[in-house]
Amino acid sequence: MSRKYKFHNKAGLYFVSFATVYWLDVFTRQVYFNVLADSIHYCRAEKGMELYAYCFMPSHVHFIFRSSNEQPMELLQAFKKHTAKKVMESIENNPQESRKEWLLWMFERAGKKQGNVSKYQFWQHHNKPIELWSESVVKQKIDYIHNNPVESGFVTNPVEWKYSSARNYQDDSTVLEIDDAGFFG
Repeated sequence: MSRKYKFHNKAGLYFVSFATVYWLDVFTRQVYFNVLADSIHYCRAEKGMELYAYCFMPSHVHFIFRSSNEQPMELLQAFKKHTAKKVMESIENNPQESRKEWLLWMFERAGKKQGNVSKYQFWQHHNKPIELWSESVVKQKIDYIHNNPVESGFVTNPVEWKYSSARNYQDDSTVLEIDDAGFFG
């Protein structure tokens, strides 16, 4: 079975998840979270990203988004390519990164397994887009996203996880702005 899920409806609302290679816990330092947040800001301002829910975990990311340009695959590819480059630069240039050599070795190891990677592979290639077709499915995915840090044992309340739109749904957009979901708030 192909692992290549597809964006069939280019104007659709999608839930996506994607992880670092080997599910490496990369997002453990503020500087790396900042790269993700900055990339979201850029994609919202310049690439037509409408973001309705998100959660950044140590090894993976969840979004509910839409591409106003009707190019969801290209938008996600641009986001992943940009964040991979910037996080890799941040790791390489971070004198406090105690895992630097090991992380770079793991990314290089993953890159050698792929014919289309020049040196490092940061993200796994699949995104698993799921088109959201009803209000109840949207709400179920939002609950899943917001409860991910709770299920992982990091917090006891979804709002306590700094990098989650659970805070936005409590009128706290200090980390990232999201788009007004309207019917599924």
